[in-house]
Amino acid sequence: MGKVRTRFAPSPTGRMHVGNLRTALYAYLIAKHEDGDFLLRIEDTDQERFVEGALEIIYRTLEKTGLVHDEGPDKDGGYGPYVQSERNASGLYLKYAKQLIEQGDAYYCFCDKERLESLRSSVSESGTEIVVYDKHCLHLSKEEVEANLAAGKPYVIRINMPTEGTTTFHDDIYGDITVPNAELDDMILIKSDGFPTYNFANVIDDHLQEITHVVRGNEYLSSAPKYNRLYEAFGWEVPTYVHCPLITDETHKKLSKRCGHSSYEDLIEQGYLTEAVVNFVALLGWSPSDNREIFSLEELVKAFDYSHMSKSPAVFDTVKLKWMNSEYLKAMEFDRFYEMAEPYIRQIVTKDYDLQKIAALVQSRIEVFPDIREHIDFFEELPEYDSAMYTHKKMKTNEETSLEVLKDMIPLLEAQEDFSNDALFALLKGYVDEKGVKVGYVMWPVRTAVSGKQNTPGGATELMEILGKEESLRRIQKGIELLSK
Repeated sequence: MGKVRTRFAPSPTGRMHVGNLRTALYAYLIAKHEDGDFLLRIEDTDQERFVEGALEIIYRTLEKTGLVHDEGPDKDGGYGPYVQSERNASGLYLKYAKQLIEQGDAYYCFCDKERLESLRSSVSESGTEIVVYDKHCLHLSKEEVEANLAAGKPYVIRINMPTEGTTTFHDDIYGDITVPNAELDDMILIKSDGFPTYNFANVIDDHLQEITHVVRGNEYLSSAPKYNRLYEAFGWEVPTYVHCPLITDETHKKLSKRCGHSSYEDLIEQGYLTEAVVNFVALLGWSPSDNREIFSLEELVKAFDYSHMSKSPAVFDTVKLKWMNSEYLKAMEFDRFYEMAEPYIRQIVTKDYDLQKIAALVQSRIEVFPDIREHIDFFEELPEYDSAMYTHKKMKTNEETSLEVLKDMIPLLEAQEDFSNDALFALLKGYVDEKGVKVGYVMWPVRTAVSGKQNTPGGATELMEILGKEESLRRIQKGIELLSK
């Protein structure tokens, strides 16, 4: 086999759905694993669905995720144009449709909307209702066709499908699939607006651009026999089909575009990292032989073997994505983490504290950036809290012992000039040793007083270092007042 060539052919209809991102990623990995070429082709034949700005979203998403295309509208590799409307402008698709008409493999159809709607549905073997065109216009004489064309009557061009027997095609994931020809509609190749249908343009373009592996979602499995019929009619080699399994939500329903985390940009806005999203999406339908879970894009290129793809639906598990994201956050260089975390911290903390120290406390504790809020809100303002929080069985503390500790702390902290974490810890440890108690016996009441929370990032002395002497003393005084009631 020659060079592996794959393509990602999105329609510019809005944000990039997770399913589309996975198709792009798998197409990229299949090509790059074999040192092949990855093409970007824009499928804009459905002009009604075109969304302004959607092209920019496609380019931006591919760039941010690292899926760099070798050829595309902005990188001519000799197989252009790479935008279907531009290819259509040259009459490319019509030329091939007319070739099929001459061969008897396609025909002009002049049926109006009313007639098409009157065609009754039939039920396939799988129990689904399908509308099959009745080949009415196939039987028009050459003269009738020419008269209709001369009169400017609107038309579409349809493929002439066999009605008897079966068609078998091979998919590298799902194996051989056989479909009764009676279920195969005479699908439209050229629409009444002169644009090719997605199905027809794809086959022409994939052949002319020498695509070796066609990667797409398994919702296109049922269309594969129609594609093969076209390849056969033209006498072209059929590419390798790789159909990806369905992606479902946690309730095992298809991941819908209305779902809150269905697109790449949704996930980034929710505080996920691009690297984690790409890693997670790679495992939606594929797993390496060693069951490893954390991969960089470069590692995915090396490891990706599409024969390990699954046939069964992949579940978009938010819990797993959050875990994966937290692993990336923990491993991140602090400077980059701080740069990304700072806007979230500034939303909460307006006081003049060392924000880098706050960021360092939360880096290993959050799953996504918006989690920062609940971990650090007490820095801005001490929350109202119940004195019962001072009682902790394990630390052997209660309200009485806590009051004594806090009262003893006030003069020690007032006399303390060095308010760094290490110096404060040494001070409190000295008190612990003198009293002959466990560390938690002292640290628990102090931390409760300065934070008003049961769980905080960092211990009592780390929090006091950030809050500073004046604010720490003020909060401990407040704790004494609460416990003295």
